Amino acid sequence: MDRLDVMRLFMRIVDRESFTQAAEDMNLPRSTATDVIKALEARLGVRLLHRTTRQVSPTPEGETYYRRCRHIVAEIEDAEAAFGTVRPKGTLRIDVHGTLARHFLLPALPAFFAAYPDIELHMSEGDRLVDPVREGMDCVLRVGELKDSGMVARQLGMLEEVTLAAPAYLEAHGVPTHPDALAEGHFMVGFQSSLRGRILPLEFVIDGKQRDMVLPLHMAVNAAESYVSAARAGLGIIQIPRYHATHDLMAGTLVDILAAFPPTSSPVALLYPHNRQMSPRVRLFIDWVAEIFHRTRP
Repeated sequence: MDRLDVMRLFMRIVDRESFTQAAEDMNLPRSTATDVIKALEARLGVRLLHRTTRQVSPTPEGETYYRRCRHIVAEIEDAEAAFGTVRPKGTLRIDVHGTLARHFLLPALPAFFAAYPDIELHMSEGDRLVDPVREGMDCVLRVGELKDSGMVARQLGMLEEVTLAAPAYLEAHGVPTHPDALAEGHFMVGFQSSLRGRILPLEFVIDGKQRDMVLPLHMAVNAAESYVSAARAGLGIIQIPRYHATHDLMAGTLVDILAAFPPTSSPVALLYPHNRQMSPRVRLFIDWVAEIFHRTRP
C-alpha cells in the first residue's frame, strides 16, 4: 500500500473503531490491516492506537496523526475535484441545530446523495458555538444572533417565532391578551442556552420595540424537544420557531398566544472558518443548504 492508502486505512480504523470493519470497508484481509498499522507505528516510532478486545481508539499521538491525515487526504481529493471532471467526494463534517436539520435538511438528503454518492456526511447536533478548526468541522448551522466568532457567516433566512402554551395551561392560568398580563400568575418553561450560557427570556415586540421578560418557572431544560414537551404538559409558556410548532398547532396540543406581540425573528446562518481554503465538496454543500432554505422560505 502507498502512503496515501495507509492514511486512508488508518482513518477508517479510527472512524469505525475496529480493524475488522475498516478492513471490510476497504476490501482487505484483517491481518493485512493489522500488519500495515504495525508497520506504520514502527516507521513513525509512536503508538497510534489503543487496542482492546472490544474497541480501537487513537492515542494522543494517533489523534494528532488522524487530523493531519484527514487534512492531507482532503487536500488531494479536492485538488483532483477542482479540475471538474471528478465529482466531489470525501467526508463532510458538520455540526447543526438538531430540529432545524430534521425539518429542513434530512428530508432533502436522499436527493443530495443520489446526485453525489461519493460524499459521506458526518453530522453532530448542538447549539453551542463549536470551534470548527479544533473540532474538525467543515461548517456549522446555527440559529439566533451569534457572537463574533472569527468565522465567515452566510445568512440563510429568518425564522418566524411564536409564543405557545398548552390548552390545559391556559385553562388553569387564563389566556393573556397583552404581555403585561404575564406578570400575574403566569409561568414559562426555561430554556438554558449553552450558546449564551443562561436561561433565555421571552421576547415581545410592543409598539415597535423589543421587550424581554423573565417569568417564574417550574423547570428549565437545555434541549429543544424537552422544551416543547414541557409546554405540551402544561408546565409553562414557550417561544419557538413556527416551523417547529406546525404539528402541535394543527393538532391543538399547543395554542398560539399573544400573536399581536410576536417575538423577534431568528436568523439562520452557516458558519465556516475564514482561514481555510473551501473545498469543492464544502462549497457544494453550503450552496445546497442555501438553496434548501431559499426554496422552503423559513
